[in-house]
Amino acid sequence: MFQDLDCGALCNAIEAVTEGAEGKDYSHVGLVYRMYDSVFIIEALGKGVQLTPLNTFLARSTKPVLHARLKDTFNALIPPAIEYCLQQIGTAYDEAFIFNNGKYYCSELIYDAFRIANHYAEVFELESMTFKLSGSEQFDPVWVEYYRKLEIPIPQGEPGINPGSMSRSEKLIILN
Repeated sequence: MFQDLDCGALCNAIEAVTEGAEGKDYSHVGLVYRMYDSVFIIEALGKGVQLTPLNTFLARSTKPVLHARLKDTFNALIPPAIEYCLQQIGTAYDEAFIFNNGKYYCSELIYDAFRIANHYAEVFELESMTFKLSGSEQFDPVWVEYYRKLEIPIPQGEPGINPGSMSRSEKLIILN
């Protein structure tokens, strides 16, 4: 499930760097998990990887959520990907958005889950991350301030994945 979170400047900055499916903006993604009669979203947000009740997930934003699923070719990957995500509950949130550092941001969790379920072959593709204003060589001031507070360099050009680019994957079927 892809979500356009209402979290202010940071979510807007995430959405500004990549357009999502159907021309919409997405700053968050989670994986649907059914347990008995309950539906949860496995997500990396806030303090880290967590299991969130569907109603709590949906209440975070006033904007519609994009529902998607993998094409049938990839159905066998779903159970092991969910199992991997469940094993990651409690893993710290990757506030620096740096790939493969022992922490997870939302789309990185989903990327890794399906890559590992697929015997370490990519299902979704990594891209060179950008933190620059669209059509410009200038960094978005939101990112400049964000990384200044983290006291680390902006990871411009480093590999990563975000909800917008993931939502446009040709391996997904849009359900709504």
